[in-house]
Formats: sequence, structure tokens, C-alpha cells
Amino acid sequence: MTKFRSMLRNQAGAAGIEFALAVPVLVVMIYGIFQIGIAFQASAGMQHALGEGARLATICQNPTADGVCSVATNDEIKAMINAKKFGTGVGTFSEPTVTAGSDYRDLSVTFSMPTSFLLFPGPTINLTRSKRVYVAG
Repeated sequence: MTKFRSMLRNQAGAAGIEFALAVPVLVVMIYGIFQIGIAFQASAGMQHALGEGARLATICQNPTADGVCSVATNDEIKAMINAKKFGTGVGTFSEPTVTAGSDYRDLSVTFSMPTSFLLFPGPTINLTRSKRVYVAG
């Protein structure tokens, strides 16, 4: 019984056991932070691509002497959005949509990414960004 009591008071190896219990949790949390960082990168890529698409939709192309401008087509705007997006390493971007109104266009793109926390799957992150662009008529 004395040997058992002395083992209960012995602190040797306690730090190793605490380390072994804490490290897996820490590693999973750090990996989760990287997953969220990837989603933020994709969000920034979506905003950049939509901004470039909005710029293309609003600029005056081939102005004539009469002051008449041609504007970009919906397919040209979609191609610009696809060319300028970044952050596609893990998730997938949807095909951009361009909806024309009377004096505006709505640009939209969606990003979807399944998350993983090494030991178990996480939720799927779905991000949608859109911009309304007013076009000179």
C-alpha cells in the first residue's frame, strides 16, 4: 500500500501525459484555422473577380465621335470573372451568373468547400458574393 501512495504523489511523467493529451487537440485546431483561411482567400478571390467583372460592365468600349459606347456582353463579363478569380485550390467555384435589368446588371458567383479537421469531416462552407452594376444607358 505504501508503494501505491508513493506512486500517487509522484509527478514524474505528468508533463508528458499532459502533452500527449493536448497536442492532438492543438493540431486539429491549427488545421481548422488553415481551413478557415482558405475560405477567406476564396472570398477575397470572389470579390476581386466580381470587381473586375463590374469594371468591364461599366466601361465605355469603342466610343464613337457621337459619344455612343458599346458595352460588354454577359458572356464577356462571365469570362472576365472566371479569369480573375483565385483561391480555387480546395473548393469549387460555380459558373458566374450575370442577370441584366433595365439599367443594371447583377453579377454573382458561389464558392463551395467541404472542410476537414484531420480526424473528422467538418461542415461544407458555401459562400455567395454578388454585385449590382449600373450601366450607362
